[in-house]
Amino acid sequence: MAELVDLGADDVLVVGEALVDVVTTADGETHEHPGGSGANVAVALGRLGRPVRYAASYADDARGRSLAAHLAESGVRLACDPHVLARTSTAQATIAADGSAAYVFDLEWKLGEIAVGTPRFVHVGSLAPVLSPGAETVFALLDGLPDGVRVLYDVNMRPTLTGTGQEIVSRIERAAAYADVVKASDEDLETLYPGVGLDDAAARLLALGAGAVAVTRGGDGASWITPSERIDVEAEKVTVVDTIGAGDTFSAGLVDALWDDFERDRREVLAHGVRAAAVTVSRAGANPPTRAELGS
Repeated sequence: MAELVDLGADDVLVVGEALVDVVTTADGETHEHPGGSGANVAVALGRLGRPVRYAASYADDARGRSLAAHLAESGVRLACDPHVLARTSTAQATIAADGSAAYVFDLEWKLGEIAVGTPRFVHVGSLAPVLSPGAETVFALLDGLPDGVRVLYDVNMRPTLTGTGQEIVSRIERAAAYADVVKASDEDLETLYPGVGLDDAAARLLALGAGAVAVTRGGDGASWITPSERIDVEAEKVTVVDTIGAGDTFSAGLVDALWDDFERDRREVLAHGVRAAAVTVSRAGANPPTRAELGS
């Protein structure tokens, strides 16, 4: 059994899938990188110096041990015993000439008992609230959170794995209702609500109870949307190697920027997330920056 830490206090609890990315680059080479949306967020926050605990699942196999080492190197602690799977999940990622990634998943999602504690933030994302049986554990966790815990939910849709039917939409909407901030890409919103446009899609999430919607728009930057305003920031100019982990790093950047002041200027919050994600896309795999690399 993996060693667990004491119940957290005033830290961030990240809940989401861990896996190994098997990446085939545009020139045909194949490499393996530890990853998964939740793992990427946890590692990014650890590298930024935030106290972070992580609830996920992987096997006690070679790939699982590589994930465990990757997490530990960035100071990520475990909030549950991850060894509830027979084999560690993988994502076959194929990189196009523009650095974008297409994924094929071999993944199982379930969770052991989570030591929730009293975190300052909870970050939930991607497959965590939509793929059973782990989704049921995630919603039980969200239902039982202590008062005052801030929730950031990253939609990060994976339609090739989950589909896009009404059950998936309903689970995403249910998760959004818990969130102080919903993070989504423009592609996520188009997949979730086809044809309605970015602003109307964000308005639907806000109507469910989300406090704000932070939208990444690739090379066009990012937006912060509430019922009363929309704030846009430009993207950082960078040579893209691949986009693996970019959205996860952006999400971690939001949590980092809001850590000491949840009312911080939203343009500064967005710019911090964009700057962090720009570092990740400039190098191979989900390899988020440290605090020193961001210079902040």
